[in-house]
Formats: sequence, C-alpha cells, structure tokens
Amino acid sequence: MEKVLEEIKSFGIIQVIIIDEAENSVPLANALIDGGLPVAEITFRTKAARESIEKIAKEFPNMLVGAGTVLSIDNVKNAVDAGAKFIVSPGLNPKVVEYCLENKIPITPGIATPTEIERALEFDLEVVKYFPAEALGGLNYLKAISAPFPKLKFIPTGGIDEKNILNYLQFSKVIACGGSWMVKSELISSKNFEEIKNLASQAQTLARSRNNK
Repeated sequence: MEKVLEEIKSFGIIQVIIIDEAENSVPLANALIDGGLPVAEITFRTKAARESIEKIAKEFPNMLVGAGTVLSIDNVKNAVDAGAKFIVSPGLNPKVVEYCLENKIPITPGIATPTEIERALEFDLEVVKYFPAEALGGLNYLKAISAPFPKLKFIPTGGIDEKNILNYLQFSKVIACGGSWMVKSELISSKNFEEIKNLASQAQTLARSRNNK
C-alpha cells in the first residue's frame, strides 16, 4: 500500500473540505492539526481549491493534504503542482488513473459496482473510494460487492458522520472513511475554527476507538 494511504489508515478519517475562500485555508489547517487530525481532501469544486492546497502545503509541509473531485488530468497537474500528496476522484476515469500511476501519484478513484472494482484491479490498485456510500446501500452493500475481492481495501465516503463511521471502520476491508461533518462550509465561512478543532478532536477519538471494539 502507498505510504500516504498507510498514513491515512492510521488516522481512519479523511476530512472532505469544500472551501470558498483561500484565506481560510491556513487557519483551517491549523485547527485540524491542533485537533489531532491533519488529513484533508480539498475538493476541486471551488475556484479557491488550488490556492488553498498551495497555502496549506507551504505552511504545513507535514500535513496530509490532497485533492478531491479530480475529474481530469489537468486537475491532477494543478493539484500536484500546488502540493497535493494524493488524488481522489468520484469515479474511475481510466485516463486520470493511468496518468497518476505513470507519474507515481497516489490516487483513490471512486467505485460503485463490481464491474468498476474489476476495472480498478486491472490497474493493480489496492485501495478505492466507495462512493456515495450511504446512498448506494451503506455498509451492507459494500460487504456484498467486496466479497469476491478479498485483497481490495476501501475508503467509504458520502453520508458518513459520527453516528455511523464506527460501523464502517470496524469492517476489515475499510482503511478509512471520508467525512465532512467536522468541516462544514458554514463553520469555515464563519471562521469558527475553534469548533472545527473540537469536532476534529472528537472525530479522531472516535476513529481510534475502532480498535477497542
């Protein structure tokens, strides 16, 4: 498994972040680090995404900052140039996956069906994103579609929060979950970084408890 993915596994959570103003990126990252959860997926859904990644990567070089909602090779190039350490995509775009693998860029593409899982295995991927997790059928569906593929690991994302994350994390094929309840847009825009720090700390404590169940 890629070193970055091993690190993500150790935390158990990737915070999925939509950020509208790059000026909030550094205090946001600082709050996440203080909360003990220095893992962030900045989604390419806003114009501030690239600059936000760049600012975080420069200010906190040890933080695991990656890019999400990556839909093209140009997105990959922009993200990596800005300092992204990993790439996440909502689906499995062969061109994007091939480019990342050829350039040794960690990528976790999204899957929703056994057919897409087989395509991921053709690329020798070890970890894929299960998305949108809850809308697809949640943990039961994941267990069903993953059964024929014992070596593949998953990062469920979509509809996951503090109420159901432990159920996912206790499944042996899940290395981490993506979630946004700690970093909601309204908390970022209102600059409520203290609350973000507290929620990140609570989330990390929750994730660590998976090994005690």
